Parts: sequence; structure tokens; C-alpha cells
Amino acid sequence: MTKLVDLLKILATRKFWVELFIMTMGMVIAGTAVYFFLVPSKLIVGSVTGLSIVLCNISDKFFGLHMALSGVIFAINLLLLIIAYVFIGKEFGTKTVYTALILGPILRVLEVYFPHEKFLAEGSTSVMGDPWLDLIAFIIILSASQAILFRINASTGGLDILGKLINKYAHLDIGTSVSVGGAMICCTAFLINPFNLVVLGLIGTWINGIVIDYFTAGLNRKKRVHIITKDYKVIQDFIINNLKRGCTLYEVTGGYSNEKKIQLEALLAKDEFLKLTEFINNNEIDTFMTADNISEVYGLWASKKRKLENDRAKI
Repeated sequence: MTKLVDLLKILATRKFWVELFIMTMGMVIAGTAVYFFLVPSKLIVGSVTGLSIVLCNISDKFFGLHMALSGVIFAINLLLLIIAYVFIGKEFGTKTVYTALILGPILRVLEVYFPHEKFLAEGSTSVMGDPWLDLIAFIIILSASQAILFRINASTGGLDILGKLINKYAHLDIGTSVSVGGAMICCTAFLINPFNLVVLGLIGTWINGIVIDYFTAGLNRKKRVHIITKDYKVIQDFIINNLKRGCTLYEVTGGYSNEKKIQLEALLAKDEFLKLTEFINNNEIDTFMTADNISEVYGLWASKKRKLENDRAKI
């Protein structure tokens, strides 16, 4: 009964429905990239979709059995989720289950209502007219989708699950594990593709990781600011009460003047940094300020803001 009440509380939150919408749209974008740029050209980039393309082609070529790509993807993702639950544990949450299992149905809808054959020139197997252009379009669109999902602690499943399995049993770091898993899948393409297309897939797998890092860093980037001013209490008050952020105060000594001053340090989102600079300019506060970019933040940064907002609401 308690678990049911907790579930109903989660379903009643705005956060749940916003993240569900983001996950669904993220997977629709990913599915579109796969269906229109990966499937027609038979490019095998390290992913469950790539492995599914290989299996479908082998089944059709050697056994005369035509299998729907969407069905194969669904089956492999389901199998991987079961294996992950048994051999890794419960760290794969419902977000991964949801995103992994809806990719197959999304591709099925595209197969039925938007067949990619309509977008191909006669005799062509490439929507863009060149495998390299297909690969670039696929990587950019898919990587953007993956970065959005990673931002809300979700993923596309599939290769991420395989990477974690390799990480646990081969004792490799997670980045290397995902790359190894992707390369293994790419190599299965030797069964259906010429050497040059397999190499193209391996290059695509490598570039995919780089582009994901780029998008993720951009989405997660924060500003770390250091401010030295005699009016530090005014800025401290603005950061805490207006931006709902914390800050740290240090006593520093000027190397030229030997005067003791207070340096204020704060970690802000990009929009909060713009509000801070606007506040300082509008109030003509004399400051010496430096700022640098931070790509990753761990720990209590977000939870501290929620606590400040909750405390403010109680007053």
C-alpha cells in the first residue's frame, strides 16, 4: 500500500510528466535519425540498432526470413534489460526501461506511415545521396537526442546497458566499455557490408562519443565566478535571496597593496550569471570579477538551491 501511495505521489508531480515528455520526444528524434539515415544505407554504427540491422539482413539473405527491424530492436532491448536486471541489479531505473522499449514501436510507426523508400532516389540507398553525409546527419541528430536524455539521467538503453555489463565484468571504465561494445557491434557488419562501410561505421561510433561529450558539456556548463569588492555583502544578498544560490567567502590579501579583502565565489547557471552581471552593472558596484566555465558539477549544487527555495517559501 505504501509503495502504491509513493507511486501516485510521483505521478502527480509536474517533474514526472515533463521528463516523460522529454524522454518520449528524445526517443522520437533518435528513432527518426536511425530510420532515415542509418537503415537505408545499412551503416552499422555501434548500437543495438546496428546489430538489429545486421540480424535482419542475415535472416533475409541466408534464410529468406524477413523480420521487421522494429521488432528485432524491441526484442534485443528487452533481452538486455532482463540480463541487466539479473547480472547488474536495479540501478537501471524505469527511465532506461521506458526509453529502451519505446524505440521499437517508434520505428514501427515510421515503417508503416513514413516508409523511407519514398525519400530515396531511384536505385539509391542513401537519403542524403552519400553514406558520409548520412553518417554525419545521423550522428549529429542522435547525439543531440542522447545529450538531452543524459541531462535528465535517462538514456537510450541498448548500448549503454551493454557498456555497463562490460564495465562490471571486464573491469574497464564506463567510457571504454561503451566504446568496446560499440566496436564489437560494428565488426558484426563484416557479415553484410564491404570493408569500407565497416570502417565508416567504426569511425561513426568514435565520432558519436565525441559529439555526445560536446553536447553534454554545453548543456551542463556552469559559470564559476570570483568577485573581489568592498560591497560583497550586497552581492552575497543578491545571490542568496534573488538567485537562490549559495556562495563562499574567502579572506584574501592583495599582492600589490597588501590589503586584506573578501573574495566571493559562486557557481551559477548561465542565465543566473547574466542576471548577476546585470545587477552589478545596474547598481554600478565597483568589482574585480573573473569567470570560468565548469562542464560538470556533482553533489549538492542543485539540492542546495531547492532547499533555499523551500526555506524562502516558508518565510
